[in-house]
Parts: sequence; C-alpha cells; structure tokens
Amino acid sequence: MTLISPACRDALQLWLERLGGLEDASANTLTAYRGDVTAFLAFMTQHSGGPQGLGALSRITTADMRAWMAAERNSSTGARSLARKLSAVKNFYRWLAEREGFEPAAVLLARSPKFQKKLPRPLAPEAARAVLETVELQSQQDWVAARDVAVVTLLYGCGLRISEALGLKGAVAPLPPVLRILGKGRKERVVPVLPAARDAVARYLHLCPHPQEADAPLFRGVRGGALNPRQIQGVMARTRAQLGLPATATPHALRHSFATHLLEAGGDLRAIQELLGHASLSTTQAYTAVDTTHLMEVYNKAHPKA
Repeated sequence: MTLISPACRDALQLWLERLGGLEDASANTLTAYRGDVTAFLAFMTQHSGGPQGLGALSRITTADMRAWMAAERNSSTGARSLARKLSAVKNFYRWLAEREGFEPAAVLLARSPKFQKKLPRPLAPEAARAVLETVELQSQQDWVAARDVAVVTLLYGCGLRISEALGLKGAVAPLPPVLRILGKGRKERVVPVLPAARDAVARYLHLCPHPQEADAPLFRGVRGGALNPRQIQGVMARTRAQLGLPATATPHALRHSFATHLLEAGGDLRAIQELLGHASLSTTQAYTAVDTTHLMEVYNKAHPKA
C-alpha cells in the first residue's frame, strides 16, 4: 500500500473534521471524500516517486493533474465518478491553499469531464399505488408490515429522503398536518403530511411492540433499535420483483415520483423545490425534463402523424 506522508494525513483529517463540524457534511459524504482524496494523494506519491509533503502538494502542476485524470480513466473510472473525485480534490485544495498560503491554480483549473446527467426515474402513478398496496405483503409480522407501509407512504406522500423518514423521532407522533424536516446541509423545510401518511404512521404505532419514546427513533427495527435503510431497500426490492417493476424502482424513486406527479398535475416548480428541500432551482428543473420526456412519449404514441 502506498504511504501518504503524516503531514498530508493530518491535513486531510483536519479538513474532514471541518466539513463535519462547520458544514455539517453527512457521514457518507465524509467517507466518500476521504477515499477520493486519499487515492489522489497516493497517486501523487507514486507519480513523484516519494511521499508528498505539504510543500510538494503546493507544487503540483497541470501535467500532474492530467496524469492523475488519465490514470483514473485508464482504470475504468467513468466520467461521472471522475467528476465527483475531482470535485473532492478541489474542495480539499481550496482549504489547504488558504491554510498553507499557496496558489492552487493547477488543481482548481483542471477541467471536469463532461457527462450526461441522468434524469430521475419516477414510477408511473399506477405503479406507485401498486407499490403502496404490495409492500404490506412482504412481511408476516403485522407491525413490521405496517411499519414498512408507513415509511414508504412518507417517501411517496411527502417526498422525504429515506434518511429523513428514518431520522424522525418519536416526539413527532402523532404526526401533525405539517412536518419540519431538517434535510441536507441542515436546510429546514416545511412539508405537508397527507392524511393517508398520518393514518399509516398511526396504525404502525398502534401495532408496534416497542414503547414510543420522544427521543427514540420513530421507526424501529425488529429488536427495537433504529430501522436500517437496508430493510426498506430490501422491501422495495421484493415489491418490485413481485410487481415486475424495473431495478430503478427504489425507495429514492418514490421521492422522484412525488415530485414528477406533482409537476404533471400542474404543480409550481418553485413550490416543488421547497417541498423537496433543493438548495438550487436547477436541481428541481431536472423534473421538467422528465415531464417533457413523458409528453413526447404520449405525442409519439397518440398523434396520427407521429
């Protein structure tokens, strides 16, 4: 294993601690950043023939950056993954350059590879309804079945991320007509809760054998601990297999479906942005492309001259 100098290792740890503390980056983000930047530093160690101290890192050239990116592409790293890795490296370098007082132009001016952004893959409205009806059949325990229905109903009925749904505490029960959700980047948003979602959560709580506690997770695993996201992913996998849905029918696809179905029904894009908790309208605008794709499919199938 290629060694990274202690100074670089310490700097990386300080940067990650800053991201986690001041910017409230998620654990998954920190893990990904650590892996991406560590691999970059390891490459530069090999590329230069020796451990890279902070001084050497300040002298990285455009040619060095091109060599790293070429090596990544040669190892079958896709354009999207390479763009993510480059973003992590640039983020680290901005912080490091400010801390150490050097000019990071060679790194920051490296051009990100172009790639076509994947559009969200929502379920059709009838497929979303079928999922809600079929999830309950995947467990033999009534309370577990009710729990899974409650979670999935929140994902589709409120547009929650799975981490947001499973992050709810017992204090929110019984669910109010409106929830305050703390999403990515500690961005708070207000989300209306449909009666169907409130009823589903109430039924789950009525059947749940574990005591309801204000500070405990709202959704419990079989042994009473916090419900693991993999459990819901597994329920969705069994449900889509039973219904013959594609592999894209994941828990997160229910959030996409929430947004797309609102847009198709005439929902305002900025209102949908607020409901989803997107920091930028450009993120929400991906759903307009989905809607346009749907319209073109209808046009091509239905128009006599298509």
